[in-house]
Amino acid sequence: MKRSACLALFLSSISQDAGAFQAISPFARQSTVQKATQLNAEGDKKRVVVIGNGMVGQRFMENLLDLDVDKDKCTISTFCEEPRAAYNRVKLTSYFETRDPSALTMTSEFDEEGRTPWYEENNVELLLNDKAVSIDTEKKIIKGASGKEVDYDVAVFATGSFPFVPPIPGKQRPGVFVYRTIEDLEAMLAYVKENNVKSAAVIGGGLLGLEAAKAVADMEVESHIIEFAPILMCRQIDQGGHDALVGKIEEMGLKVHCGARTESFVGEDGSTDMENMSPVSALRFSNEGWDDLPVQMVVVSAGIKPRDELAREEGNIAIGERGGIVVDEQLNTNVDGVYAIGEIALYNNFIYGLIAPGYDMAGVCSKIVAENELGIELGLEDQPAFTGADLSTKLKLLGCDVASFGENQPPADDPDVSNLVWNDPLGGIYRKLIFNKEGTKLRGGILVGDAADYSKLHKLAMQGGELPENAGMLLAPPSARGAVEEEELSTDPSTQVCSCNDVTRGMITDVIGELGVEGATLKEVKACSKAGTGCGGCEPDVKKILSQELEKMGGSLSNNLCEHFDYSRPELMALIRTDADPSSVDSFEKILAKHGHGDGCELCKPAVGSILASLYNGVVLDDGRDALQDTNDRSLANMQRGGSYSVIPRVPGGEITPEQLIQMGKTAKKYDLYSKVTGAQRIDFFGAAKYQLPDIWEELGSVGLESGHAYAKALRTVKSCVGSTWCRYGVQDSVSFAIRVENRYKAIRSPHKMKSAVSGCVRECAEAQGKDFGMIATENGYNLYVGGNGGVNPVHAQLLATDIDEDTVLKYLDRYLMYYILTADKLERTAPWQAKLPSGKNGGGPIEHLKEVIIEDSLGICDELDRRMQYLVDTYHDEWAEVVKDPERRKKFKQFVNTDENQSREEMIEFIDQRGQKRPTDWLADGQPQTNWKLEETDVFARSEKSWVNVGKTSDFAPNVGSAILYGESQLAVFNNANHGEWYCTQNMCPHKQAFVLSQGIIGDASGVAKVACPLHKKQFGLADGQQLDGDLALITFPVKIEGDDVMVELPSEAEVDAILGTSGLRVQSSCMDISGTELEKDILNGIKSTNSTVAV
Repeated sequence: MKRSACLALFLSSISQDAGAFQAISPFARQSTVQKATQLNAEGDKKRVVVIGNGMVGQRFMENLLDLDVDKDKCTISTFCEEPRAAYNRVKLTSYFETRDPSALTMTSEFDEEGRTPWYEENNVELLLNDKAVSIDTEKKIIKGASGKEVDYDVAVFATGSFPFVPPIPGKQRPGVFVYRTIEDLEAMLAYVKENNVKSAAVIGGGLLGLEAAKAVADMEVESHIIEFAPILMCRQIDQGGHDALVGKIEEMGLKVHCGARTESFVGEDGSTDMENMSPVSALRFSNEGWDDLPVQMVVVSAGIKPRDELAREEGNIAIGERGGIVVDEQLNTNVDGVYAIGEIALYNNFIYGLIAPGYDMAGVCSKIVAENELGIELGLEDQPAFTGADLSTKLKLLGCDVASFGENQPPADDPDVSNLVWNDPLGGIYRKLIFNKEGTKLRGGILVGDAADYSKLHKLAMQGGELPENAGMLLAPPSARGAVEEEELSTDPSTQVCSCNDVTRGMITDVIGELGVEGATLKEVKACSKAGTGCGGCEPDVKKILSQELEKMGGSLSNNLCEHFDYSRPELMALIRTDADPSSVDSFEKILAKHGHGDGCELCKPAVGSILASLYNGVVLDDGRDALQDTNDRSLANMQRGGSYSVIPRVPGGEITPEQLIQMGKTAKKYDLYSKVTGAQRIDFFGAAKYQLPDIWEELGSVGLESGHAYAKALRTVKSCVGSTWCRYGVQDSVSFAIRVENRYKAIRSPHKMKSAVSGCVRECAEAQGKDFGMIATENGYNLYVGGNGGVNPVHAQLLATDIDEDTVLKYLDRYLMYYILTADKLERTAPWQAKLPSGKNGGGPIEHLKEVIIEDSLGICDELDRRMQYLVDTYHDEWAEVVKDPERRKKFKQFVNTDENQSREEMIEFIDQRGQKRPTDWLADGQPQTNWKLEETDVFARSEKSWVNVGKTSDFAPNVGSAILYGESQLAVFNNANHGEWYCTQNMCPHKQAFVLSQGIIGDASGVAKVACPLHKKQFGLADGQQLDGDLALITFPVKIEGDDVMVELPSEAEVDAILGTSGLRVQSSCMDISGTELEKDILNGIKSTNSTVAV
């Protein structure tokens, strides 16, 4: 990162401080001192102590260090009572995506102690796990719980807040939690697992409460939101917004209870007092007629209280009547040299609970401390001041856009108000814009369900600006205007892009200019400008600005597949499909030689494999294409935890015969497979070993069941209701049409998975408008919708055509899907692809463009689209059947190439009983036993006597992939890097989760280093030395040589290898046994510590 760019940005913000700041604060102080103008004669640095290492305290330190350019004015110490340094609490819910605290860090990755390099690099003393317990403002000493005392010249309170827990009887019970820290989440997760929690209540329906409810839902626990007020988020939205938000929330399976007066948390023994420690089992309400709500866990998120106990105990620092340290506009307290920022600071009798005001305070306070306490001349014309904050906010809550800005709830008696309301209960969209009576000024608004134009509306309300002649044109949501994204970003440099950090477009542009074309990556721009580092909601805008500015500078934002191809997927697809000699681009090797370089990797190989399948549609396992396939495609099944696989047969339209159900049951019972109905009208069988897959497919195929392609980026399902054949409301035979659609597009590879549905009437039971493409029956045919999806960011599909017959639906779908396949980016769903398309000629947005291309043939490509789709339909083959009927393809599913012996799934990971079925035991979190397996030395067999062992013929090992061998009871992986004539051998167990899967990983190179990517979590390991390329784990490696057509591996004795790598010793199990104490293993491990010798190869 170029520090000059960061500093220039920070100093540029100084000039933007409001001009109305007071030169001298009238705030009453306990004592007065003259403004510091220089340090003492000895040049001693002043010590600044920050009490609290949260987001705001961290931001203050960063700001102050940037202002101390010469690093000679101060040293900083910070008390941090948590077990790790500052992390992003705003994104706490996202912790479930990785269970990795480093994903939330404010600086860089945490080490094992919870520290990051930033503190040492910036000479900041981090007092980790040490809560400040006393402050003496006369002696200027702060004492930590550890007993450590720190002298200070300047003290900054940044202690934040703690969750407010109402005095409800039973709050002391096991099972009652607060939602504030990573430790809170981990405690909840443990409690859920240990107590088999099925249902939980979240007390509080505000911003934090809804985040907590999302966290509970992510634990796969039924979540009840309990709110005292009559509506959710009563400070941000009104009744209409509440109704729309509740609709979205309840669609996700959460339950909302507003107007709830919680009387007590009831214990399992029925007690309702404040002392009994019986675990919580229900909520009791004082509402008339309300029954107890059975829950096994309660999460309290009913607001916050400032953490002012340290200041209260000091006795001299002024505290507000309802808590918080009283501060003036410069964040001074009434005690000399003591400041307060963030949720602890009470300004104008108000506590600001959002991150953006906290960052504003940190910015002001750092400048005041720099000038007044450290004597740094900043050259400011006006004194910095915090005078309040804009409380406008835009959030993604439970997958739903929620935004409010300006005066979103003016007083009922305000005469200068005119409201416009958009209420779409079917689409779950509510928008309320508040104008003055004349309609010439936008005063504020509420947006629920679609807030894509929030930035534009927020700017109009806060900064003014000319409204359209018909102000009502602002009311319709962008999705209803044919757009999915907001209009073009404003080019005004003063436009605020990041509200969390108050970063404008001009500030981002300045950073990009300083970094230059080569240095301006998204990561660097975010780090230097701070934009996108708060809640993350503005990151797409930051990326757009970066792309626009780089283009002006003659550069571009790279969208290349990877280091091996200087093209995006659409660009590479265009090169391949328009090549005058198709035979020159019909394999990965030919495409790499013609358009790329290196060996390829786990990013480009699957992308090219998908392109080849979409254009030529050969069997994905033939002609070396198995080496291109990602984790699941190579096995034609989904790899699950522990390395076993799931099998999902296709059930077109959800229609299945009794004979097929019976055979499914027989097969599941024979192979002891865990069985579950999916959310898309299919049945999933879990727990199959790879070597069992062809036999399972053969049995299922005997009753006409084919591959469901659940493993592929392809069409998954076409869901249907029963339509006119059974339903009294149905107007078309939706089942028959769904079967026709699914059988037409099954097995067609695409940039990402695709889902579809057919509803037999407007009641929409199949939820067609939430799919990549969906059809809703009408009296005259079908309405065709495209570009929707569920998942993390749900998108409502858009209407492409109305009242068309089945043949016309298929014609339009052929063109739509092939247009998508040919032009979408890697792993891009139809919704974001569609949103990026150009607008139609009449300004109707991307959907109008699609109508012009697909229906009117405006680009003249419909013939090609029709021809390519028909070719894929005509060349369909059931991939499972192709394996079953071909002995050579079946060989690819053999577990070990050097023996017919198999190791069962139970030998590799413990399977436990759950409701009468078997599933693999839980993985533990990273850092716990049975994860991140390490040896002190990778050359663990340095002193062992070795011999060359014949492990098979060269023809046994497929080119450019890994294959597993069995040695004793140890699994090893042999990699035939045929492109370079190189062979490698490593352990088959990935040390990350101790899963025996590495031979199934994609091999390639990173900057010329041969590597394999673990198929489970894509951990990268060098094949030559075994070192992890993206971490600190390692593999044990063994030399390989070829003698004639024999593959030879130099190995110690079976007993020695089994002592370290034996499957039984590394098997993941629910009770962590001590398996490291065998005498042989001790001898091996002790031997490597007493010698530096290595084995000559």
